[in-house]
Amino acid sequence: MSDWFIYRGVGSPDPDRIENLPEPPPWRRFSAPPVPYPVPDVDDATLRRLGHRSPVAVQDTSALELINAALYLRRPLLVTGSPGAGKSSLAHSIAYELGLGRVLQWPIVSRSELKDGLYTYDAIGRLQDVQIDGRDGDEVGRYIRLGPLGTALIAADRPRVLLIDELDKSDIDLPNDLLNVLEEGEFEIPELQRIADRPGQDRVDVLTNDGLRVQVSDGKVRCRAFPVVVMTSNGERDFPAALLRRCVSLHLDAPRDQRLAALVQAHFGTGTHEENTDLLELFATRDPGGGLRPTDQLLNAVFLAQHTAREDPDRRLDIADMLMRPLGHGPR
Repeated sequence: MSDWFIYRGVGSPDPDRIENLPEPPPWRRFSAPPVPYPVPDVDDATLRRLGHRSPVAVQDTSALELINAALYLRRPLLVTGSPGAGKSSLAHSIAYELGLGRVLQWPIVSRSELKDGLYTYDAIGRLQDVQIDGRDGDEVGRYIRLGPLGTALIAADRPRVLLIDELDKSDIDLPNDLLNVLEEGEFEIPELQRIADRPGQDRVDVLTNDGLRVQVSDGKVRCRAFPVVVMTSNGERDFPAALLRRCVSLHLDAPRDQRLAALVQAHFGTGTHEENTDLLELFATRDPGGGLRPTDQLLNAVFLAQHTAREDPDRRLDIADMLMRPLGHGPR
């Protein structure tokens, strides 16, 4: 394994390695004053993705080179591949191994807008509080919550991991709208900028996507350590060239062989890949014509087969086979 790798994909935590990341290139340096912010530990979302035992060692050398290139260059990583290839899990693996805390997740739908990822402002709630109990209308920070992208840009010393999931589901404008924020590493909150010149309103506490409070100065959120941005796509659309040239592109093939065995072991324990060799072989050889087979089908089959084997061992393989049909294939 190359000595220059920060993320090694070994499946075990090594939080000190992020300290070996060199200074960014001059055109990717951000100099916001540091903001004290306790980053939450990894949560259940990461454990569900990686397993509660030994997380999966996931990537080959060429993939590791591209992942680490994105880390060194402070560029977003655009990950493509079929469903079940491990695109979203990669973000969780990076956060777990490098000790970067809870993954900030922004699942994209057709109605998603840039502001959804940056922050929300509850103007109606503020108005109701003023009318009902006379609460000070200048307490704007009480009604602002940073989104996953906005929280990722807090000026912490260590980067956060941001997962922008299934970007190809967005409308045509969102990829272009992301360009300026990802390039400049900052954004403005007009509701705070309008009051920044009032006494005591130049620094305002707002809620973050983590459910914690952080101070925003002069109505602007600016990053210090550019976040590890993982954007995933199932290949349902093309992205503008302006976005592509600002990203490091990585294509993930569906896991096979050792990666499949490691995946089963991570979720079910040491030795379970050997106990379920027949299911792994069935999953790997089913429909060699290229039908899509998400890996969660295999995990479902192994889980159910473990229970079936105790009650009806003769049906174990047949039941697992029913759960591992390629996508789009109906019952036979």
